[in-house]
Amino acid sequence: MRHFTTYLLFVCLTLNSCGQTNDKKNSVDTTTVAKSIIDKNGMTLQTRFNPPNSFQRKPAEENSFANYLRNLPLKPAGTKVKYYNGSVKQNYVYDAVVDMEISNKDLQQCADAVMRLRGEYFYSIKAYDQISFTLTNGFKVDYTEWIKGNRVIVNGNKTVWRKTAQPSNTYKDFRNYIEFVFMYAGTLSLSRTLHSKDIKNIEIGDVFILGGSPGHAVIVVDLAENKNGEKVFMLAQSYMPAQETQILKNENDDISPWYNVNAFDKLYTPEWTFDFGQLKTW
Repeated sequence: MRHFTTYLLFVCLTLNSCGQTNDKKNSVDTTTVAKSIIDKNGMTLQTRFNPPNSFQRKPAEENSFANYLRNLPLKPAGTKVKYYNGSVKQNYVYDAVVDMEISNKDLQQCADAVMRLRGEYFYSIKAYDQISFTLTNGFKVDYTEWIKGNRVIVNGNKTVWRKTAQPSNTYKDFRNYIEFVFMYAGTLSLSRTLHSKDIKNIEIGDVFILGGSPGHAVIVVDLAENKNGEKVFMLAQSYMPAQETQILKNENDDISPWYNVNAFDKLYTPEWTFDFGQLKTW
């Protein structure tokens, strides 16, 4: 996913677009089962969706990334996903919409939404030194430098910090920082900074990602387990053009929006198919 507004000549940036794929299995009617899983009155991810029968959520530490994701605020049940320009997404591939504003710029696409959630979490617990993302050209952008008033200056292929603003750490500063990252980072750069992980050890916060053009990324936002150690998980994504973050449907099983690790040989999401080997972590 790339967004260019300057002449920045990152040679590999063209390899970062979210693409499209139709490689998925036939969907099934989940209406009956969804009644026991979905509580339309719930306004957070954890209160909107119950685990499937025999599965239970494991407790998460209060200030953990897992707990942050599990308690993401949701818009009222039935709300439609909107694009950055206010138009409605017609492809109904989601069971809920995350209540988090996006700007009116075509910036927050797939990997961007993943980075946004990670950055928002650290900002919420004031762990500013943990907010750091790498651009596609390999330049590391630490939010602590942004707080000092430093800004990233691009000159052809060269990228440097330069003091051009007063020190500040408002939420507006953070949003300006993260939108700059959106412009020059994407699936390729994010996939390079994450670490591969065995699907058997999947946890909340992990990311299924394929870097490149086409490429895509979705993030694990909840997880439950039964007494046999079988795991189910929930996914969130944005896509292109930029759009609100959404909780993905599972069109291939009757436990939507949950996905079962053992159900398929691949991860079939409505708009992308991942190999289980494409699971990564921070």
